[in-house]
Amino acid sequence: MKRLIRDNALALCFLLLFLLSLAGQSAAGAAAFSEERVAGGGSPVTWADYVTSSAFAVDVAENWQSEYLQFFLYILITVWLVQRGSPESKKRGEEGLETDAEQKAGRHAEPGSPAWAAADGWRRTVFSHSLGIAMGLLFLLAWLAQSVAGLAAYNNEQPARLEDPVGWGGYVTSADFWNRTLQNWQSEFLAVASMVLLAIFLRERGSPQSKRVGDPHSRTSSAG
Repeated sequence: MKRLIRDNALALCFLLLFLLSLAGQSAAGAAAFSEERVAGGGSPVTWADYVTSSAFAVDVAENWQSEYLQFFLYILITVWLVQRGSPESKKRGEEGLETDAEQKAGRHAEPGSPAWAAADGWRRTVFSHSLGIAMGLLFLLAWLAQSVAGLAAYNNEQPARLEDPVGWGGYVTSADFWNRTLQNWQSEFLAVASMVLLAIFLRERGSPQSKRVGDPHSRTSSAG
């Protein structure tokens, strides 16, 4: 058990942080939601009612989809674009998909390589892009969940505006939907750009996301 925890400590740490922050969000969100209802002349809601509501679901889903979009785009864009001096980038001249020999694929696979890395045809093609595919699918699923939950939350508020409910198509083309979506996207893109650029000049000793302390600022793709 100790070895299992040690070997998976990074994933377990972030999963624990995820659960703690989700629990915190649900408690704070329930309190804020109840305050809004009381201020509007309604009655407060229980925690269970809030976490099963569309209001909570849309807040969670809209953050998830923006995170998966960030990773999906970053995985794909870094195949082709480079940033000199950043450990988040490949070196100049290494742009592109690289050869099977460089990727240890096909007949260049090693004894311990995944079976699909050595396979021919569609299996190797799919496995070669499986991370991007997975992130893209997770983004689409989270985006769909956001749109459905957001539609329900939006229509719950329509009577108070003396307006009729809208359909899914009407909601995903509405200002409310794109306001929620784009405010998350812009923050993700800014965070990625900040990491790419700041990692050129700043260091975090021992982190694989940082260059070595003594590496020149101009050195690219050097983790320490």
